[in-house]
Amino acid sequence: MESAIALTRFYHPLLTGSYSHHLRSLSLFNSTPIFPKLSSVKYPFATISPARFIVTASSSPLSPSTTVAESQGLEQIKSVPTKPIEGQKTGTSGLRKKVKVFMQENYLANWIQALFNSLPPEDFKNGLLVLGGDGRYFNKEASQIIIKIAAGNGVGKILVGKDGIMSTPAVSAVIRKREANGGFIMSASHNPGGPDYDWGIKFNYSSGQPAPESITDKIYGNTLSISEIKIADIPDVDLSQLGVTKYGNFSVEVVDPVADYLELMENVFDFSLIRSLISRPDFRFTFDAMHAVTGAYAKPIFVDKLGASLESIANGEPLEDFGHGHPDPNLTYAKDLVNILYGENGPDFGAASDGDGDRNMILGRRFFVTPSDSVAIIAANAQDAIPYFQSGPKGLARSMPTSGSLDRVAQKLNLPFYEVPTGWKFFSNLMDAGKLSICGEESFGTGSDHIREKDGIWAVLAWLSILANRNKDKRSGEKLVSVADVVTEHWATYGRNFFSRYDYEECESEGANKMIEYLRDLISKSKAGDKFGSYVLDFADDFTYTDPVDESVASKQGVRVVFSDGSRIIFRLSGTGSAGATVRIYIEQFELDVSKHDMDAQIALKPLIDLALSVSKLKDFTGREKPTVIT
Repeated sequence: MESAIALTRFYHPLLTGSYSHHLRSLSLFNSTPIFPKLSSVKYPFATISPARFIVTASSSPLSPSTTVAESQGLEQIKSVPTKPIEGQKTGTSGLRKKVKVFMQENYLANWIQALFNSLPPEDFKNGLLVLGGDGRYFNKEASQIIIKIAAGNGVGKILVGKDGIMSTPAVSAVIRKREANGGFIMSASHNPGGPDYDWGIKFNYSSGQPAPESITDKIYGNTLSISEIKIADIPDVDLSQLGVTKYGNFSVEVVDPVADYLELMENVFDFSLIRSLISRPDFRFTFDAMHAVTGAYAKPIFVDKLGASLESIANGEPLEDFGHGHPDPNLTYAKDLVNILYGENGPDFGAASDGDGDRNMILGRRFFVTPSDSVAIIAANAQDAIPYFQSGPKGLARSMPTSGSLDRVAQKLNLPFYEVPTGWKFFSNLMDAGKLSICGEESFGTGSDHIREKDGIWAVLAWLSILANRNKDKRSGEKLVSVADVVTEHWATYGRNFFSRYDYEECESEGANKMIEYLRDLISKSKAGDKFGSYVLDFADDFTYTDPVDESVASKQGVRVVFSDGSRIIFRLSGTGSAGATVRIYIEQFELDVSKHDMDAQIALKPLIDLALSVSKLKDFTGREKPTVIT
């Protein structure tokens, strides 16, 4: 009973949430586990001095209802003993595992503390960090853990999206606008969410870019030697209300996750031009948020600002389990949207975004735009259609597996061009050096130097800008220039790069790795002129990239087999999954003959696809008969 009285004193009513949730969070300060095993939670007696609050009107220009909660001072910083946990090496986009892994004792806390141990003190001491996520299961609990460890390590202020929500591109935008030291993104991107699925965490640096390998390598090293976690014994912060909560020299500000990002989009695009298209009675638009984070952005941007009807937003409520869906905007997992666009009397334009808002899929009526073509078409039309690029792009870049469509645009526009490994951090270096404006990855990621992440809504607005510009002089009743028209005109000018990607998800890691090693050995023995079926080898290698900015080297980035006619087959293991290995095979063939541009990509590429499966011995190594996803 005594402990219950202490608890009711300690947790001020301003900090909302269930009483049992506060009991559980108290274990963060009074036992070794930062997040105890849920099956054996024990609540120790409260020994922490009660925090006393004064609630005052806020001077922060957030909203009329914003309040500031002030404590008399930051309570003691506790040093919690811990031990290293295996398997905390980050992949292409942070650390991703099953939710139940992150919910193990100290699992998340170890990684967060290892991050602070890896950063120079000047990068966070008394500084400002941003925190946001895609709304998936475990984000709310993780937010409290991150906030308390940040306070324990001397961070001055955490700026967090309301309810812990903030898309990946919005986090990058907020870091840049607020001149923050960096930010945490709680997301497993396009992977499923919920108690039995995936969770992830990554850190972005001061220009909004994903942390470079020099930092992620240090984090991993520190996870192998960590012995203590520094944590401030402050109560959970109410993330449901905009406002500032202060604890001595540390504060948490809960902000509108849309406001700064929307302001940036209005500066990049001509919203009045886009509105003129969306408001036309002869143009129909639909956006599928896939019950993911862009549901929080879709209504304020597309409906409130651009005049789309509320009915044009599908699955617009962010849910912790994404409505039991797989929030990956491709032809397989966004099948409902595909069916609408390919159905009778479908809309003129359709788009979808993924779990954390950084990927996109673009569709016209009965027409799919490949991500490789999408970035090339945006680049080719950017100067005419998007005010941000009115002086022309500085340079263009793509990831190595992405088709060569963008290369041809760069050549025609006489722009610098870069081919980089998969991973947005490689683009970010080029952007920070002023060498790059527009870039993309075939994995449905497209973006520009307005931020330092790929950006799903940006890509949708770019396409709407292109269509609006092409149709601005069309009178009511005249046939509008369609998505298909824009793409086929582009092919007629630049040629078509037939492209497809085969994904084999959650393969056994041992077999997948053996397959890649087999391919590396095969190409080491190959030479120009060798025959692969009817194809003649130009070169084969395991892609290595030397960064032109910092001269860092990234090796073993994908096995490339390039033939004399320019056709390519590429083999990679993806670093974005949370379990097993995802094998990806990329197949590409260039076609200049306009009469062949309407061929189905799977038909045009079938000889190369058969060759790729044969050469790799994929079935023998993985046991997989069919891909999980074809794009």
